[in-house]
Amino acid sequence: MFDNEMLGNTLENWGISVLIIIGTMLIAKLVSLFNKKVVKRITEKTVNRLDDIIYKAIESPVLFAIMLAGIWIAFYRLDFSESFNKGISTSYRILVVLNVTWFFTRLINSLIEVYWANNSDDSVRTRKHTSRMMPVVKRSILVIVWCIGIVMALSNVGVNITALLGTLGIGGIAFALAAQDTIKNIFGAFTIFTDKPFSIGDTVRIDQLEGTIVDVGIRSTKIRNYDKRLITLPNYKVADASIINITAEPMRRVVLKLGLTYVTTPEKMEEAMNILRAIPDKVEYITSKDLTANFTDFLDSALVITFIYFIQKRGDIAKVTSNVNMEILKAFNAAGIEFAFPTQTLYISKDTTEEI
Repeated sequence: MFDNEMLGNTLENWGISVLIIIGTMLIAKLVSLFNKKVVKRITEKTVNRLDDIIYKAIESPVLFAIMLAGIWIAFYRLDFSESFNKGISTSYRILVVLNVTWFFTRLINSLIEVYWANNSDDSVRTRKHTSRMMPVVKRSILVIVWCIGIVMALSNVGVNITALLGTLGIGGIAFALAAQDTIKNIFGAFTIFTDKPFSIGDTVRIDQLEGTIVDVGIRSTKIRNYDKRLITLPNYKVADASIINITAEPMRRVVLKLGLTYVTTPEKMEEAMNILRAIPDKVEYITSKDLTANFTDFLDSALVITFIYFIQKRGDIAKVTSNVNMEILKAFNAAGIEFAFPTQTLYISKDTTEEI
C-alpha cells in the first residue's frame, strides 16, 4: 500500500514528509517551552534590559523559522515538477527574508518602547507628549523597515529592482505632487515631536491664536480656544509658526502702570512705592523676587509708577491679579494717594488796559 503513488510520490514519502512537519511542530513547541521556562527566567534576573528586548523580539521569528525549515525539508525531499519546485524555492526565500524583517521590526519597536518612551529621566510632561506621538513614530518606522524587507526579498528572487524603482519613481512623483500637503503635514508632525514645543493639555499661543492643545495627529493639531471652539491647524503651519508655551512659564509677569495726580508730593510718591513693594506680604501667590516699583514717567496728566510683579505658577492668574488691584486701591485710598485721570488746566490772561 505504501508503494502506491499520489501526485508523483509514494504514500511512504508523503507519510515521511507529514511526520517531518509534525515533528517540526513538536520541536517548535519544545523550543517555546524551553524559552519560557529557562531563557525568559534568566533574562528577567539580569539588570540589563537589552537581553529582555532581544528575547521578546526573537522568540516568535525563531519559532516561525523552525517551521519554515521543517516545511522546506518535507517538500524538498518529494518529487514535483520543475515549475512547482521553483515556486516553492522562490516562496521559501521570500519568507526567510520577510521573517528576518519581522525580527528587526520587533527589535526596533521594543528598543523604542524601553529606551525612549519609558525613559525615567524624562519629566511627566515629556513622557505624556512622547506617549501621544509614539504611535506615529512606530508606524512610520514599521513602514520603512517593511519596505526595505520587501525590496530585499524581491531582489533575492531575481526581480529587477532598478527597473521596478524606476517605474515606481514615475508614479511616486505624480503621487508626491498630489499629496504634497499631506507629506508636509507628516514632516510637520515629526518636527513637533522632535522639538517638543508643547504637550497635550498645554496652553499655547501660535501666532495670533491662543488656546489649549487637545490633540496632535499625523495631519493636524487641534486647539480649543477660550471660546471653547475646536480649531484644527495643519501641522506644517504649526511647525513654521512662532509658538509661545504659556503653560511652560515658571511665573506670570505682570506690568502695571499707575498714574498719580501732579499734586502728589515726593513723600506720598515714596509711600506709594513702598505700598507696592509690600504687596507680596498681603496677597497670596505673589513672589517678592524681581518685584519692582519705580517712578518712571512724567505724562501730560499723571506721574507714573511702573509696578512689575510675578504671579507664581500655582496661583490663578485672573484671581491673583484682581486681588492685587483691590489691595492697591484700598491702600492708596487709605493713604490719601489720588489716581490721576486725563485733565487740562487753562490759564486765561485778561488785558486790563482801557482803550481811550
